[in-house]
Amino acid sequence: MRTRLKCAFAVTVGLLLAGCGDDVGKVSLGLFTTKDVIIDAKQDPKIPGVTCHISRIEANLDFADPSDMSISCRQTGPIHAADLAKIDMGKHGEVIFTESLSILFKSLKVRRIYDAQNQTLLYLSYSTKETNGSHKHALSTVPLYGSAAWIDPALNVGKAN
Repeated sequence: MRTRLKCAFAVTVGLLLAGCGDDVGKVSLGLFTTKDVIIDAKQDPKIPGVTCHISRIEANLDFADPSDMSISCRQTGPIHAADLAKIDMGKHGEVIFTESLSILFKSLKVRRIYDAQNQTLLYLSYSTKETNGSHKHALSTVPLYGSAAWIDPALNVGKAN
């Protein structure tokens, strides 16, 4: 009976922990490794109509996670001009997500940059620590065409700058 209670407790805790976080997928890299590919879903905090899916390697029982990552961002809801008014329009944009990848001061960051000329949101994921002579990074874009935030360039023809 005591063994059954322990098993039931372990299963319950496992199910509760599985519901925590932003993980939407986890794929093992093999039977004899402690590394997994983790897929997280992150919603842009200032533009709720955009969701980014980030895949990265998680190295359990390891002192450092690899820096490789991939990002794919899509419009998953309405994007309004009022949403754009809340964001940093500068060339450097703003960091919208940070996650520690190791105890050795390495982080995964996602930065949003607005490309005003092409009316596109750029999402850059990158590692803050150089690995093998390179800072790993990936880029995804979300065009505003078709959203409520789109400004038709034909409406600006003939207007003074």
